[in-house]
Amino acid sequence: MKQLLIVWHSRTGAARQMAEAASRGALAAATELDEADALHVELRRAADVDADLLLASQGFLFCAPENLASLSGEMKECFDRNYYAVLDRIQGLPYACAISAGSDGSGAARQVERICTGWRLKALAPALIVNLGAQTAEQIVAEKTVPEADLNRCAELGGLLAATLLMAQ
Repeated sequence: MKQLLIVWHSRTGAARQMAEAASRGALAAATELDEADALHVELRRAADVDADLLLASQGFLFCAPENLASLSGEMKECFDRNYYAVLDRIQGLPYACAISAGSDGSGAARQVERICTGWRLKALAPALIVNLGAQTAEQIVAEKTVPEADLNRCAELGGLLAATLLMAQ
């Protein structure tokens, strides 16, 4: 059985919704490929991810918000806490990232890409950035609802990761 690990952090609900949509997309792809029993999707908050979980996985999706042009602190802490414990032990595995942002998202995406380059993971797609247009202090801290079209893009990304893992058998 292959395991896809979806790691997320969210303050306002957007990145969590994106991660959940990717999980649904991964499971739907596995079902469509008639491989539902061959894929386990592990959806975990970044604070609950340890090296053993990373090592038990064959693919990864990292979903987080961009905060002040950088990756959110909890997601960065997840990478910091686990980086050396899995270094040289997960190279070559596929990954993708999804970033929720108020207007840009590229800074956080670059951080994830640099970390995953250090781990020598294989990017399956460019970073998926969902810009929600939050520009005022009130908009930034408010609970978010990710538009359906963006959730569909997240589901497609989850499906791509699942199909890649299942076809590599």
